[in-house]
Amino acid sequence: MIRIGTSGFSYDDWVGEVYPADLPQRDWLSFYARLFSAVEINVTYYRIPALYTIESWVRKTPPDFLFAVKAFQDLTHGRETPDFKPFVESLHPLVEARKFGCVLAQFPYSFHPSPQNRDYLKTVRAGLGELPAVIEFRDVRWVEDETFELLRELNFGFCSVDEPRLPGLMPPVALATGPVAYVRFHGRNAAKWYGHDEAWERYNYSYRPEELQEWVPKLQRLNEEAPLTLVFMNNHYRGQSIKGAQDLQRMLPPDAAG
Repeated sequence: MIRIGTSGFSYDDWVGEVYPADLPQRDWLSFYARLFSAVEINVTYYRIPALYTIESWVRKTPPDFLFAVKAFQDLTHGRETPDFKPFVESLHPLVEARKFGCVLAQFPYSFHPSPQNRDYLKTVRAGLGELPAVIEFRDVRWVEDETFELLRELNFGFCSVDEPRLPGLMPPVALATGPVAYVRFHGRNAAKWYGHDEAWERYNYSYRPEELQEWVPKLQRLNEEAPLTLVFMNNHYRGQSIKGAQDLQRMLPPDAAG
């Protein structure tokens, strides 16, 4: 099954674009869940949410809704003395409700392919236990057979990305190495990828139909190779990710997209 959604749902600039102006913020997730069956949660990268927050996510979404949860930054960017227990325990309400899709462990560009960092991936697997997880690399040098073999050995998914075709950035490799196939659409705003004043400028991009169509056969192949494929649009400025996700959803066969 292919689940399509967006990277995050709580954006002030979606008011009037996605959410009705009079819709209380507490109802944003419930509104979003009427559009899509999955969401990628990014707030967990900055802090581990309180238990009541995660329990509210469960209450506000349908029984078949799925959450992909970005790993806490100390686990991917700090890495010196990682403590996985608080993060893993925070996921229990999602796991118990059968609404947990996977962990997204997004590493920085400085996480280069080296024996030390390959060993750290083993530390991540040990820390997460048997939770399904996906690894997003930023350094293009990870794109090699040795990496994919290691991911398969550790039962990690590989995060495929669509982003500007700039030197050093990850190419649009679509590959399933674990039980969850994963794709993130970052937009193709090459002009603002590096030269921006505000972070949102990098993701200010609307996908054209022909750009999304490039991914349809890739997604269908991932759907055949993995039990679950999660696809998230990260070009979130002013709700552009919503339109991109809906457009892509319409391009897929009805029996493929959930």
